[in-house]
Amino acid sequence: MSIEVKNISKSYGAQKALDDVSFSVKKGEIVGFLGPNGAGKSTLMKILTTYITADSGTALINENDVITNPKAVQLAVGYLAEHNPLYLDLYVREYLEFNASIYKISKARIEEVIVLTGLSPESHKKISQLSKGYRQRVGLATALLHNPDVLILDEPTTGLDPNQLVEIRELIRNIGSDKTVFLSTHIMQEVEAICDRVIIINNGKIVTDKRLDKLISENKEQIIEVEFDYKIEEEAIKRIPNIKSFKNTHDMIWELTFETTKDMRPAVFDFAHDNGLKTLQLNQKNKNLEVLFREMTKK
Repeated sequence: MSIEVKNISKSYGAQKALDDVSFSVKKGEIVGFLGPNGAGKSTLMKILTTYITADSGTALINENDVITNPKAVQLAVGYLAEHNPLYLDLYVREYLEFNASIYKISKARIEEVIVLTGLSPESHKKISQLSKGYRQRVGLATALLHNPDVLILDEPTTGLDPNQLVEIRELIRNIGSDKTVFLSTHIMQEVEAICDRVIIINNGKIVTDKRLDKLISENKEQIIEVEFDYKIEEEAIKRIPNIKSFKNTHDMIWELTFETTKDMRPAVFDFAHDNGLKTLQLNQKNKNLEVLFREMTKK
């Protein structure tokens, strides 16, 4: 395993940030680590990167313990912190050369990561002159300099505009083809676009750990949005087969929830026909990751 976390707990005074957290990540996986603010995401990432120590439990990177063998862990991990720390008065190449000297890395590798992260057009500039998107690229380039096996990225796309988001997502996806990527984000679309698997944490405990496609497909609830041509009473809506709940969202538009994997649109159409109604629109809406995340972290 690239990452192994076993029964990790961490408290800040009376506040328990992590409560007996365990999971593992295989080489080549891109895993989204999700949770509301204060759930313990950044704390765990800091433990994995040897910045802080856990109160109990063990964490391994490439079978190296973060406590007993921190140097090996640091060589195996590339880390992009939530607040990307950069020396703004340095030029891009100058900054990368400074970091490369710490790892005793050749200048050839600097050029490789500049090309890999798409920094070539801006590599002659001072970091203070770069956009937020290119500053994130500098952070990623720094994390990749020593060619680590594991990338740990804490909110890598915070503050980016839509075009920059797409570029950084594509970059992370490409990097993940031969590395393990463990990333934290609040942007659910980002996880859906990049990740193979999601781990959701809430109040310091893991509430789900599944492949993304399986998490979505296992949801048995089906939501249908229907617009009738005439107002209808709730008592009539209750008669639709398998209906679990319903909501009148606007005028004659209803959001109907069914607890079944069977497509219920024909049943809704038949209900309308039997009650002398016409369906002006009839759409099936699957629960996306954002909806599932809200449900899991509200409990």
